Amino acid sequence: MSIVQAHARASRSRALAGAAVLVGLAAVLAGCSSNTSSPTPAASGTSASAPAAGTTLQIAVIPKGSTHSYWESIHAGAVKAQEELATKGTNVKILWNGPAREDDRTAQIQIVQTFVSQGVSAIVLAPLDEQALAHPVNDAVAQKIPVVVIDSPLNSTAPVSTVATDNEKGGELGGAELIKDLGGKGNVLMVRYQQGSASTEAREAGFLAAVAKAPGIKIVSDDQFAGATVDTAFKTSQNVLSRFGSQVNGIFCPNESSTLGMLLAVKDANLTGKVKVIGFDTSDQALQTGAVQGLVAQDPVKMGYLGVMTAVDAIQGKPVQKSIDTGVNMITPANMNTPAMQALMHPPLSQYLK
Repeated sequence: MSIVQAHARASRSRALAGAAVLVGLAAVLAGCSSNTSSPTPAASGTSASAPAAGTTLQIAVIPKGSTHSYWESIHAGAVKAQEELATKGTNVKILWNGPAREDDRTAQIQIVQTFVSQGVSAIVLAPLDEQALAHPVNDAVAQKIPVVVIDSPLNSTAPVSTVATDNEKGGELGGAELIKDLGGKGNVLMVRYQQGSASTEAREAGFLAAVAKAPGIKIVSDDQFAGATVDTAFKTSQNVLSRFGSQVNGIFCPNESSTLGMLLAVKDANLTGKVKVIGFDTSDQALQTGAVQGLVAQDPVKMGYLGVMTAVDAIQGKPVQKSIDTGVNMITPANMNTPAMQALMHPPLSQYLK
């Protein structure tokens, strides 16, 4: 799929997702540090009581949004856990629901609150905002519903575990790759994602820390926000390139939508191949065409899988790790065809999302 096709697909998906989130909410009412700590017991009082034999555990999995392919991989991982647990005699039902847009904090808070009022067994949450989602998560835990945070940390000690990428390391990998691609010198710009997103803020900080170590690299812009969609990222990228495009040699983008929006703007400005671009979480098509020189890749299937498995352990009173690092890799044209990188770029979504 081309970048333009991906953009068109994303636009169509957003329209469908807007209706889907309302349907999902109605269904609920009716019925997205690198060190892993030593395992510790789940906090006492996390669940009201051990589930009775034969009970189906209701695990609410709440992504940041509904349009990016990254969240489809999280969903696939959650379903993978559900299927594996069934073979071991633990019945789990995944309740998947998230806001249509990754900047709709109000919608995500309402989804959390709805699941809490329904009395689900546990919540696996990718918080849109590390501050705004802290209160509803604290409320959930106070009502004996364990919460596992995935993807992006939360400013709260209430979650039993955080299952995520070492995002600062991911940013550092992106910075190191861009320095290498530029031969250690040149003008670089970075577009940020959005305020309050702890995961991307850590990536941005990691990138800036890496390039600060290269005296030949100059940051010409790092204060523009791409926003939550490919459309807003495209517009921001156009504005930044109209100002700095003639002097910029390298670009870093901290997530899927900012990368796709920037690639559209780079193509629109006839700069494809003329500037080095390092992005996050997009397809090998961009690598094959030379539109990007490297992609920082997370493992969202593993993240969704471990999020659910950790939640079930917490429900059952088993020890859980307070922090679980799901890994991060740099994919380049040199290694993109290796089995490990192909597995990250082409997760078996159809196997689990039927």
